[in-house]
Amino acid sequence: MPLSRVLLRTIALLAPERRLAVALALANVALAAAAFAEPVLFGMIVDRLARAQAAAEPAAALTGLGPLLAAWVGFGLFTIGAGVLVALHADRLAHRRRLAAMADVFEHALALPLAFHASTHTGRALKVMIEGAGALFALWLSFLRDQAAALVAVAVLLPLTLFLNWRLGLLLVVLVVASGVLTHVVLRRTERMQRTVEGHHTALAGNASDALGNVAVVQSFTRLDAEVRRMRAVMADLLAAQAPVLSWWALASVATRCAGTLTVLAILLLGVALFREGLATIGEIVSFVALATMLIGRLEQLVFFVNGLLLNAPRIAELFAVRDTVPAVAERPRARDPGRLAGAVAFEGVSYSYDGERPAVRDLSFSVAPGETVALVGETGSGKSTALALLHRAFDPDAGRVLLDGVDARDWALDGLRRNIGVVFQEPMLFARSLRENLLVGRPDARDDELVAALERAQAGGFLARLPRGLDTEIGERGRSLSGGERQRIAVARALLKDPPILVLDEATSALDAVTEARLKEALAEAMRGRTVFVIAHRLATVRDADRVLVLHEGRIVEDGGYDALVAKGGRFARLAASQHLLQRLEVDAAQ
Repeated sequence: MPLSRVLLRTIALLAPERRLAVALALANVALAAAAFAEPVLFGMIVDRLARAQAAAEPAAALTGLGPLLAAWVGFGLFTIGAGVLVALHADRLAHRRRLAAMADVFEHALALPLAFHASTHTGRALKVMIEGAGALFALWLSFLRDQAAALVAVAVLLPLTLFLNWRLGLLLVVLVVASGVLTHVVLRRTERMQRTVEGHHTALAGNASDALGNVAVVQSFTRLDAEVRRMRAVMADLLAAQAPVLSWWALASVATRCAGTLTVLAILLLGVALFREGLATIGEIVSFVALATMLIGRLEQLVFFVNGLLLNAPRIAELFAVRDTVPAVAERPRARDPGRLAGAVAFEGVSYSYDGERPAVRDLSFSVAPGETVALVGETGSGKSTALALLHRAFDPDAGRVLLDGVDARDWALDGLRRNIGVVFQEPMLFARSLRENLLVGRPDARDDELVAALERAQAGGFLARLPRGLDTEIGERGRSLSGGERQRIAVARALLKDPPILVLDEATSALDAVTEARLKEALAEAMRGRTVFVIAHRLATVRDADRVLVLHEGRIVEDGGYDALVAKGGRFARLAASQHLLQRLEVDAAQ
């Protein structure tokens, strides 16, 4: 994204508070005008005093000095008071818009499809949201508090110096043009380098998130030194890429100051020469020295601002890139709320590919009656989870359609559709919050007795009694303070609490021991009554009671029927069942 577009879009984000933003911009214009007027008035005062000193009657020559002094003092006081108000409101505005931008990106990212999150590291996503919003804040605050006035002073008021004394004014214009050319050269040199630097920042965030998120593996496999070395290597690459950028901008800053000092000296020398020729007054020389000093400061501010823009632009561009990502699952304009579905499901020629090259599922066609339990089995990567992800619209099919109660899933309102489907994922995906808050995800208005009942039905009542604060116990990031089986039972309880007409169990009992799994199957059998249930399981014994079994291979349904009928058929399912039976016998023999 070009730097100019980043800047324009950054300013456009102030639109919700445009009145305050415009007021602050106008206040900056007034501040720039006041700052410009002060040295001009001071020069006029000096001229009046010089003429009075040379006059025969000094007192008479001082007539009219009072209004000039009053105006000079008034502009000075206005600059102080208005500067405080601008700084105060600019700070508050920048803070509000920073949080609004962060909330906007957070909301948009949550709505993006699972494919986006599968390809985007969590550490990078957090970095984009936090650092991108922080970069926006820095630019807004800097521009509205200081740089807008500096820009007005340089771009608008500087040409007015030509009307005061065009010879001295021309010298100031040359200073600004030279500084602008230098800044442009540095900007062109460093813009691409800074994008590389930001890539190293992203790698740094990703490595830190990886290591901290897998700290148990780091400690168990004694990877501490290796991970630290890896992080230091990324930091070294970051510093190596950042150093040339910093060197160029240090050069620009020094050059601007040197140009400013030389300009003040040149104004004094030229002013003296012009004074001798009667082409400049002492007051004009004093005014231009003050104007040069002010403009030097303004130029340094602008160089600092452009430097900050360059450093922050890649972070802001990443944030805009996330905001510009179009959700693959979009709600149709006339989508309607389904209410509570009966639970009829049909796949008609459904195909989907994650990468556009290798299909994950191909030409899936089957129908499920309300209240029917259907198991999906097959090797890893056969398309089982993908098929059911299409059911609750984690993404939409590339071809074909999924029907719920005879209506294309895309014609149902997305929230209404997902209210009708409860999913127990293979990974429980718990929040780093209390047990109560995790359960309320299933039904926000549930009472405590309903939460406890759901836990009991999911065979989780026993460990609930052992928790120090019961439902209010914090369970840690992704529920790490609990065992794998306990986490999975909470996920089951959460889905049961939702009470959906369609239930999806994606390896819901994979982390349970045999005894707990047997008890949970009894509870699930009761909970599944009257619902349409889809079960994904690698252990074929867990799908024995399913009404139908769909066997998937390379994204296609290759067998469809009851458990016993498929075993008797002697096909792929029978071979899977035989291999698992043999494996179980070997495990028993090994245990004995």
